[in-house]
Amino acid sequence: MKVKQFAVIGIGRFGASVATTLYEMGHDVLAIDNDEERVESIIDRVTHAVVADSTSETALKSLGITNFDVVIVSIGKDIQASILTTLILKEMKVKYVVAKARTALHGKVLQKTGADRIVFPERDMGVRVAHSLVASNILDFIELSPDFSIVEIIAPEDMWGKSLRELDLRAKYGVTVLAIRSADRKINISPGAGDRLAAGDMLVVVGNNECIHKLGRS
Repeated sequence: MKVKQFAVIGIGRFGASVATTLYEMGHDVLAIDNDEERVESIIDRVTHAVVADSTSETALKSLGITNFDVVIVSIGKDIQASILTTLILKEMKVKYVVAKARTALHGKVLQKTGADRIVFPERDMGVRVAHSLVASNILDFIELSPDFSIVEIIAPEDMWGKSLRELDLRAKYGVTVLAIRSADRKINISPGAGDRLAAGDMLVVVGNNECIHKLGRS
C-alpha cells in the first residue's frame, strides 16, 4: 500500500473519525483545528496535530498544505470558515479537496468554490469516507467492527428475477440488504421486499463477517 499524506481541517466527531481511521490505515495525517482542546484530544492518534486558523493563507502555507495528497475540510458549524478555507485551498492549488457540507445549499456553494468532492455527514460515516479516499471502490468492503462489515457482492444467477421477499436473505444468511446497484450504476437505497434482482445487480449488505462469507459462497 502506498502511504499517502492527508490533512484534516476541523476535528469534530466527523473529522476526528476520518483522521484517526486514515492514521490507523498507515497513512500520514495532519490534524488542524483552531480549538486547542480538540487538538490535544487527538494528538496521540494522528501523525501531527496543530492549532491553526485555516482561513489564513499564511498559516496554511506555513504548514506546507500544498504538499498533501488530500485535504479534508470538516469544519462544523462555521459555514463561512468552511467555504473560505475551501476557496483558499483551491486557490493554493491543493491537489484534492474534500469538503463536508451541512446542507444541500452549503454543498452547492462548496462545489462552486472548487471542492473536488462533497460529503454529507448524515449520509457518510467518517470511517467510510476515510476508506473511500484510499480504495477506488468503497463498497467492496467497509469494516464496521472486527466482526461486522458492509460489502458489495454480485448477485448470483440463481437470485435473478427473484424479489427480496422470496430470497429472504436475513433468514437464510443473517444479512440485511442496504442497497441494490444495477448494472447501469443506478442505486436503490433501502429497497423494498418486492424489489427484484436482475442480471448484473450488485447487493450492498451488512452483517456478521461469517454470514457474509456464506452468502458470497452461495
